[in-house]
Amino acid sequence: MNKNFSVSIALWTLTVKEIRRFLRIWIQTLVPPAVTMSLYFVIFGSLIGPRIGSMDGFDYIQFMIPGLIMLSVITNSYNNVVSSFYSVKFQKSIEELLISPMPNWVILLGFVLGGVSRGVLIGFIVFCVSLIFYPEFTVVNPALTILVLLLTSILFSLMGFINAVFADSFDDISIIPTFILTPLIYLGGVFYSINILPDMWRTISMANPMLYVVNTFREGMLGVSDVSIPFALGMIFAFIGILTGSCLYLLNKGTGIRQ
Repeated sequence: MNKNFSVSIALWTLTVKEIRRFLRIWIQTLVPPAVTMSLYFVIFGSLIGPRIGSMDGFDYIQFMIPGLIMLSVITNSYNNVVSSFYSVKFQKSIEELLISPMPNWVILLGFVLGGVSRGVLIGFIVFCVSLIFYPEFTVVNPALTILVLLLTSILFSLMGFINAVFADSFDDISIIPTFILTPLIYLGGVFYSINILPDMWRTISMANPMLYVVNTFREGMLGVSDVSIPFALGMIFAFIGILTGSCLYLLNKGTGIRQ
């Protein structure tokens, strides 16, 4: 059998397995984000939003939509890969992947595609939910919006993979999302523009990498951003390259999976 054909089958099989994994328990993976975001739209958009007024020239609920979509995409892409790969380690089925003729890059790509699929699907679901509360919403730059959506899903899927490699218990896979990712996302401009902050806090916010992800996505959806889009995209591509190299190095070395 042609080697490229065999690799394609392996990649397809692993990717489909990862997608079926979260679709099989859709009540736990797809419904909660929709319910949570609905609560955000009701509380912050419909109840508090009118008191806040406009943000960067947009209705507050309209301004929130890109940030809430990114919040969902980041957390679900990350959680899908970290939980899936750690489960494979915990159940010892990782040994079946390691002894197979499947290249390490295929293993990595299969798990990442699973995370990207869940992240993009959740993003679409949250966008549909947002249309219920703000039906006149229109996307200004669909190409940039889709690009950032995909890049963000890839980036945080890779982060989730690294977390899973080093995790020694189920507690370890929840520490980073709870104490690092979530605070950075909330402080990354999901609910506000950094232009309303005092100079000191605006400067501090510029060191938050989530700010660039959220604002680049907001530029695609609304046409407004607090950061330089070329610089933000360059950062995202750079981090994807660094994390991909790191993941492959860890896989080739067998860190966390061959001890």
